[in-house]
Amino acid sequence: QVQLVESGGGLVQAGGSLRLSCAASGRTFSSYAMGWFRQAPGKEREFVAAISWNGGTTLYAESVKGRFTISRDNAKNTVYLGMNSLKPEDTAVYYCAARRHYSGSSHLFRYDDWGQGTQVTVSS
Repeated sequence: QVQLVESGGGLVQAGGSLRLSCAASGRTFSSYAMGWFRQAPGKEREFVAAISWNGGTTLYAESVKGRFTISRDNAKNTVYLGMNSLKPEDTAVYYCAARRHYSGSSHLFRYDDWGQGTQVTVSS
């Protein structure tokens, strides 16, 4: 099991940028695939991006492709989500998740451990 703590959320104007971080504690972080999900008020949690254990493979939701970038630093036990050209519809609580597998997934149920989330609000 890994413990995950997200940070970096906040209030930003449309068109702006943020970088979220997710720090993991626990052993063997480098053997976990990682993902980012988000949940807007009144909506279900949805996939944003995922990255394989070594960073070699990434997946993105169509809604964020070309604007968001997922990356990881296994030496620091941290995964990042760079977000550019933010839109009001990106407003949500963003969650980091860990999957005990080498490959990431867009399916929420494939992830084993979750962080508490960080709020991102994009004003128009």
